[in-house]
Amino acid sequence: MSDLNKLTIAEARDALRKGETTSVALTESCLSAIDGADALGAFVHKTPEIALERAKAADARIKAGDAPDMCGIPVGIKDLFCTEGVPSQAASKILEGFLPQYESTVSGKLKDAGSVMLGKLNMDEFAMGSSNETSVYGNAVNPWKTGDDLLTPGGSSGGSASAVAADLCLAATGTDTGGSIRQPAAFTGTVGLKPTYGRCSRWGIVAFASSLDQAGPMTKTVRDAAIMGAAMMGHDPKDSTSADMAVPDFEAMLTGDIRGKVIGIPKEYRMEGMPAEIEKLWHDGAEMLRDAGAEIRDISLPHTKYALPAYYVVAPAEASSNLARYDGVRFGHRAKLAQGDGITEMYEKTRAEGFGAEVQRRVMIGTYVLSAGFYDAYYNRARKVRALIKKDFEDVFAAGVDSILTPATPSAAFELGKDVSDPVEMYLNDVFTVTVNLAGLPGIAVPAGLDAQGLPLGLQLIGRPWEEGDLLNTAYAMEQAAGFVAKPAKWW
Repeated sequence: MSDLNKLTIAEARDALRKGETTSVALTESCLSAIDGADALGAFVHKTPEIALERAKAADARIKAGDAPDMCGIPVGIKDLFCTEGVPSQAASKILEGFLPQYESTVSGKLKDAGSVMLGKLNMDEFAMGSSNETSVYGNAVNPWKTGDDLLTPGGSSGGSASAVAADLCLAATGTDTGGSIRQPAAFTGTVGLKPTYGRCSRWGIVAFASSLDQAGPMTKTVRDAAIMGAAMMGHDPKDSTSADMAVPDFEAMLTGDIRGKVIGIPKEYRMEGMPAEIEKLWHDGAEMLRDAGAEIRDISLPHTKYALPAYYVVAPAEASSNLARYDGVRFGHRAKLAQGDGITEMYEKTRAEGFGAEVQRRVMIGTYVLSAGFYDAYYNRARKVRALIKKDFEDVFAAGVDSILTPATPSAAFELGKDVSDPVEMYLNDVFTVTVNLAGLPGIAVPAGLDAQGLPLGLQLIGRPWEEGDLLNTAYAMEQAAGFVAKPAKWW
């Protein structure tokens, strides 16, 4: 078998079980692809020795008949996940040199399942960004290219999306606070699943906004998202927000039969100035689901227009609190001090040097909205809006809607550097995704077509809480109908 790195998880798993290949061969194929893809900037810490060691152990498990679905599968890990003995910087200078002495629960679950870690993946600093341009490592690049200009892979899980789309790994972990799995998946023609808040443990993941953060898989197909997602999920007593619920066999639920399912189309997502291509893709997606036997129903989510401003109050407020721990005292970067400097100067200089401009901006916004005199005007009001947004979804689901179909992004991937100087324009990339995080719901981005320039476009499905199996099955039906098989032409 050649080009093993181009296999899906399901194809590789079946080939491994049949003895048609080995995890070592799969891993070597991926490592070779990674070494030839430095131009993409996807991998920021390569771990070939660890990968080959785990691949050999996986082959032994497979031979012994003790092989979970992810056993022997080479994956990339977003730099936000703490990995024992491997640099875990959250793409920030302030965590320079940080080598965790523990493993995050999610990456630990994948390790226990026998998966092979190829290395750490690029991202926006502290997951704050929509284009992977705030990383201390420099930006990751989208493998899709139509001219001379380099395109963003999206953010914050840009390295994960780029690596999966370019076949550098079979799958990758991502995190999603306001769309950071689904938006980059849509920009790169890959599948990104954001589970219900509480499905995946947050323990050992560097925190951005604790009430919004959720880990999830980034894969080549919906089936792969079902396989990897199940391995990542599960109750964790170390995370007080982790749900003590059984994780179903999501792959077994992929029948493609969605007859009788009700799919909602929210009128509020028809944004002014929406590109005709996005509008058409959305319409075509609804027709695909209708042809598969689903009922398409117009619905209203009246508080949608307040979601973006509410999100950009709540998320920076929580970030301000979470990032207060990075002070140069215990771990990571510490600024050099002048004679006579005290602890206050050390804090100020360390944080000024250690945090990039976007992180500083969000910390300052968050500190402001939490300050005396503004707490009620901003933060408390945003929390009330969040409750109303959640209620909108609850009312729609109570009325019999099973899933909600929306665009994943307001455009295809844009040029690197295009919006970096305009934070508001950059934040608008999250317009279709932030509601899902505010309401704690599962959402998935599925590639559904190409724009006029030949760049991938994605659709988003939003599901009922804890109904990832049903959501994945609906996504599977749409994936089958869309028949998206395009891959980026190699230029890197």
